[in-house]
Amino acid sequence: MSETILVADHGAWVEITLNRPDRLNSFNDEMHLALRAALESARDTGKRCVLLTGAGRGFCAGQDLGDRDPSKMDGPPDLSKTVRTFYAPLVNLIRSLDFPVICAVNGVAAGAGANLSLACDVVLAAQSAKFIQSFSKVGLIPDTGGSWHLPRLLGEARAKGLALTAEPLPAQKAEDWGLIWKALPDDDLMPQARAMAEKFAAGPTLGYALTKQAIQASATDTLHDHLELEADFMKRCGQSSDYAEGVSAFLQKREPRFTGQ
Repeated sequence: MSETILVADHGAWVEITLNRPDRLNSFNDEMHLALRAALESARDTGKRCVLLTGAGRGFCAGQDLGDRDPSKMDGPPDLSKTVRTFYAPLVNLIRSLDFPVICAVNGVAAGAGANLSLACDVVLAAQSAKFIQSFSKVGLIPDTGGSWHLPRLLGEARAKGLALTAEPLPAQKAEDWGLIWKALPDDDLMPQARAMAEKFAAGPTLGYALTKQAIQASATDTLHDHLELEADFMKRCGQSSDYAEGVSAFLQKREPRFTGQ
């Protein structure tokens, strides 16, 4: 396992930590591949939740620009290759996982690091954290799904403002604007994120997975098509063991014991 990430196995869920703190956890090729492998392992081994966070004082500063130094290159880089090889597959993988992915933003999240967090299902952030669309500072566009997520979460005016000015967005304002789920006191971030991961890992995983899929599909569905999708998904949920257990527990006034099936 690469030392660029740390993986803590908690049984039904895993905690993945980006681990290049001396570089604010910025991405190099090795960390890209290690993170993707860890997420695929969580999927393939039947985990029911992933918690993603960063080591040290930052979450992720995006791409390590030390790997893009023009003075050390023979010509301009093909950044489309970087997007197609690393960032796009990572976003698609996170959104396709059949369980919740929580992101605990423990410090600065800049560039691709900010937009990586937005690809996750629930984003919690320390009050001291900031989200920075830093791409315009180096003449780029928001990638890693940023130009897709930002206008849908914030509207065109705020999306363009953040992308064009590269102004830092404090965690509390990110919550107030609806960019993330919650901003928390710094000392509460990881305890609350881990408690949420435990809860999700003990919950009705099929229902969570189909909820995730339904909300993501709404971006392109017509209302008519989406009502059909809801009907299909409700049929699948209604035939699950977790639904039967949930109803039984409600009627018997006890806590449900979900199996994720």
